[in-house]
Formats: sequence, structure tokens, C-alpha cells
Amino acid sequence: MERTSNLLDEAMANTTKNRVVLIEDCVETSGAFVLHHLIKRFLSPQSSTSLLIFVAFANPFSHYDRILHKLGCNLAMQKDNKRLLFFDMLMPQRTDEILRKTGQSGLRPLYHKIYKAVEMASLSVSNRDIIIMIDDISVMEIAADGSSDDVLDFLHYCHTLTTQFGCLFVVLTHEDIYSVGDRATLLLQMEYLADVLVKAEPLPTGLATDVHGQLTVINKSSSYGLGSSRNKMHNFHFRLKEGSAEYFYPGCLT
Repeated sequence: MERTSNLLDEAMANTTKNRVVLIEDCVETSGAFVLHHLIKRFLSPQSSTSLLIFVAFANPFSHYDRILHKLGCNLAMQKDNKRLLFFDMLMPQRTDEILRKTGQSGLRPLYHKIYKAVEMASLSVSNRDIIIMIDDISVMEIAADGSSDDVLDFLHYCHTLTTQFGCLFVVLTHEDIYSVGDRATLLLQMEYLADVLVKAEPLPTGLATDVHGQLTVINKSSSYGLGSSRNKMHNFHFRLKEGSAEYFYPGCLT
């Protein structure tokens, strides 16, 4: 049996500075566990100088803190140690605070706060790893007062930070909520910007008791598009357990 918990890390070995990671999932198969895996990785003792700026539109802090605690990562402690900057966009006081301090609603003042945090972090520690993570962009229109154009502008602004400050930009979205029009444009734009695309999908053969889905990880060549044959693709299955996940190649689980 060929099985390893490091297949995901191996597939995302090039997830470094100046890159954009897009995680796509669907109703049948959530990709949130990939996001949790990356949070633990970025906040590990081996990355002691890194800063994770997490913008949460989908769940409150307590949700992530509970899940990461099972993975052996204490988010509350990471906040106290200034390694995690958490924007809880579900809290009314958060949006009220931004409106009160800036006189603006929507995503523009949020971007300015992220920019300021990135700027200060880059000045405080030389060559510091800074990660901006958003969960998830499919519900951002609520904060943008229903404007998909503002969401797209916000994502483009965050993308510029990957070149200006060498940040890593990680976002999660739900692929199957997009149909036509502005929402489809948003997904296509993010796929275009992404250097690494991670897709969590159900098995083509349907549900299985011991396999929860499949992951496809595409590392785009810098000179070619998403469909290029020169892109490096990894495909493997996964099984979720309490506080962990197993990754294995198709047909290798016994």
C-alpha cells in the first residue's frame, strides 16, 4: 500500500512567496481541511517568523480555533504571539469599527488595514514570510454591499501585495455556486491569477465509506496557462478523520 500524509505537502512544495493559491471545493466535497492544513503549516515552529493574516467571512474565530486545536495548533496563543492577525468579518463590531474609523463601508477600508499590517510586518523582520488567507471569497459580496466588482477589485489589490511585499495569497471558494455573469467572471479571474490550484471533488465513481473525495493540485508554469501540458498536476484521494487527514493514490488504500 502506497499511502502518506505528506502527499499534499509534496504537491504544494512550490507554495512559497510571490504566489497565489486558489482552493476550490463544492457542496458535496468541502476543501476547508486544505485551508486548515495550511494554517497549521504556516504557524508551525519551523516557520517561527511568519505572519498569517486571516480574513474570515465564513466562520468565527472559535470555529477555526476548535479545529486547529485538534490538529495541535493553538490559534489563541498564535494571536498573543503576534503571528496571527485575525479579521472576523462576521462580527458586527468589526465592520462597525472599520466604518467608524474610515467613514467607508465595503472592502476598501479592509484592504487598507491589510496593507498597513503587511507593510509594518515587512519592516519589522527582514525577509519575513507573510501570508494573506481568505475564507471564503464566495460570500464576500455581503461585505461589499452586493458588488461583485468591488470583490474583484479587492482581490486584485491583495494580489499586488504578492509582488510588492512578496506575500503568499491563499483563498478558498465554492466552485459550484458560480453559473454565469459576474460570479463566473470572478472565478475565472481567480483561476487566471492562481499559481497553484487545489480542487477538492467527489469521487467520479460516487460515494465511498472509506474515501471522502479526491484532490487535484495543479502547479502552473509561469509561462503557460492553466490548461498547459507543462503544468505539473498531482491527483490523489483523501480520507478525513478526527483531527487528521490521510492522502493516498487511487487504488492504493487497503
